[in-house]
Amino acid sequence: MSDHDPLPQPIHLALKGRGVGTNERPRFEHWQREPVLDDAAPAGSGAQCEDDTPRPGPATSVTVQDARSIISRNTSPDIPFDQSINPYQGCEHGCVYCYARPSHAYLGLSAGLDFETRIFAKANAAQLLRRELARPGYRPAMIALGANTDPYQPAERRLRITRSVLEVLAQCRLPVGITTKSAGVTRDIDLLAPMAAQGLLRVYMSVGTLDPELARILEPRANSPARRLQAVAELAAAGIPVGVFTSPLIPAINDHEMERVLEAASAAGASHASYVMLRLPLEVRELFVQWLAQHFPLRARHVMSLVQSIRQGRDNDPAFGTRMRGTGVYADLIAQRFRLATQRLGLNTQRMPMDASGFRPPDSCDTPATQLTGANDRVRTPPEAPAQGSLF
Repeated sequence: MSDHDPLPQPIHLALKGRGVGTNERPRFEHWQREPVLDDAAPAGSGAQCEDDTPRPGPATSVTVQDARSIISRNTSPDIPFDQSINPYQGCEHGCVYCYARPSHAYLGLSAGLDFETRIFAKANAAQLLRRELARPGYRPAMIALGANTDPYQPAERRLRITRSVLEVLAQCRLPVGITTKSAGVTRDIDLLAPMAAQGLLRVYMSVGTLDPELARILEPRANSPARRLQAVAELAAAGIPVGVFTSPLIPAINDHEMERVLEAASAAGASHASYVMLRLPLEVRELFVQWLAQHFPLRARHVMSLVQSIRQGRDNDPAFGTRMRGTGVYADLIAQRFRLATQRLGLNTQRMPMDASGFRPPDSCDTPATQLTGANDRVRTPPEAPAQGSLF
């Protein structure tokens, strides 16, 4: 679908608790899944009941695998870190706008429903991290945790992979920045508070809206905005530097809430803030316009016209330097509003430096990076989408 194709008509495939109801064809595959619209279709197929009540969607599956490497590196001028770790590929939060969705194409899976229902967990993340940090040529620098997918999504409650990574980073005194939209981060305050006291930690909570109904359809399995703000307060009370990531700002959908989100976050104890305008790379564009047609049919064309006004007439502009904030009058207005609000609230006035000079290599790397129980058990982790959007 090109930037100027007409917007799709609503297809009434809402699935309860899911961000999208269809599977777009992976860009590397030739097959295509067609939605079932028949009323007699089984539950979970994507069809709705006769009264338009959404049927339950497919259950989430979590595949535990051994990765080959754990630190991703980038040279993007748009983000202030060059090393990141993503313990999970795919994300159950189901955010319709997530720029990491296209990474599932490397698995032969869809950026649509597959991305939020088929999660891959890197069980050996901590062992791999110890090995990489022990290499003589390793250059210590801040690690961004969760630059693509959320490190505290529901699977973390049981698997605790993110916590195991934090334990290694704390032992090695390597600074880390965490981005999440889950209050689950408060579970690890016992680890995070001592790191913060050493200038090794900063947490950003992603809160794009305060409207619980909008949050329910934008990011259906993430914590409510109120619960996230409560987590901000708990982190701040523990002495942890915490900021709010009011993103993505979607024209005519949630951008009018920006000042209210910043005010609520500041009241909860946040000291920093950042934002990113909506980005629609690759398959995300089709998923988002379908979502608009489903939930905001009378507003859809207006939303996309505003998106194009900040993307030089296109639905997405991947150019370094402008892709995060956009260009043009509308983007400039958002930037001015953000600057005035943060000044009024005293946000972004002071920032503790994240110092990697105290880094200590792991004492030993005796734990093997890959545990094998059979000749065919190793699963290679495919490439991920470039780290984007987390600002520390």
